[in-house]
Amino acid sequence: MRVPSRSPGHRSGPPVTPARRRQRGVVRPLAAAPPDLEAYRDAVAELLVEVSALAGESSAKARQVLIDQRLREPAIADVLDATSQGLIGARETLLLEMARYQPNTRSSAADLAALVRIYLLSRIDVMWWRDTSTFLTDSEVHHSTELVDLEWLRRRELLRFRYTEQPGTVVGRGIRALRRRVLPDATPRTAGVLFRRARREVVALLNAIGDEFAAATPAGTPPLWVTSLVRSAEHQYRLRRLGYAAMVPSGHCLGWAVDVEMEWYGRFGARDTLAGVLLNRQRAGEINVVDEGQAWHICLAPSAAPRLRGAYEAEMGI
Repeated sequence: MRVPSRSPGHRSGPPVTPARRRQRGVVRPLAAAPPDLEAYRDAVAELLVEVSALAGESSAKARQVLIDQRLREPAIADVLDATSQGLIGARETLLLEMARYQPNTRSSAADLAALVRIYLLSRIDVMWWRDTSTFLTDSEVHHSTELVDLEWLRRRELLRFRYTEQPGTVVGRGIRALRRRVLPDATPRTAGVLFRRARREVVALLNAIGDEFAAATPAGTPPLWVTSLVRSAEHQYRLRRLGYAAMVPSGHCLGWAVDVEMEWYGRFGARDTLAGVLLNRQRAGEINVVDEGQAWHICLAPSAAPRLRGAYEAEMGI
């Protein structure tokens, strides 16, 4: 793909924002100038330093006071107020996430500061796509005409990235475990994607990143590896119950966010190269990036969607 260069029932946990049955992907204009995302990211970075200093159990009250103060500062409040939850809803959700936080090996949030970082930086996604309807159920994901089947594209050699599906049977899981024992570093250690489906614009984005990454790395470096794609809200709550830092609302459940492997590329000396590719695209305003440790979360910006849709359609001859 040649992408033009850049110049179901009650569920536990925080509620999913009620689906607004507008056309998916349509974003209402902001009433004023859009929030300053560079200032937002800087303010979040400063907040994380303070949260780290108040990491002890005895500091819970002080952390709440800190969050109350910092989230009301304009650099942060402007973004949170533009999300579907609004400033108050985002604040309450964050405080609840912090109160419930328990570190575990599955969660990408290694500590409270990481939890706060993941939550606040991912709010950029839900601000951008706040009028996009959530994929509530697995069935909606499987049957949505807004998503394309990646396996169909892969078999026709139209993908410049890789992924693996979650095994659906006991036999499949056994084979996966055996492969990991025999060849422990041959592929990233990821559960794989539950849905091998994605928006057309996201396919074009990942192909463009995959092309750029391949051009910037030595021969023999594995292609871009995607560890998570679109999710249903139903699946998001499954992940939460298993201990993953699966935030709600989420850009994954809107179909605009994915996760890409990072840690594994350290074996090939390519991790920093991939990080540079992603951060350069963030600086260009094309994506939002959230460092989640082993994998990085990325979300496509609305301003880049039309160009990428055009790139996808040009490749497919639509």
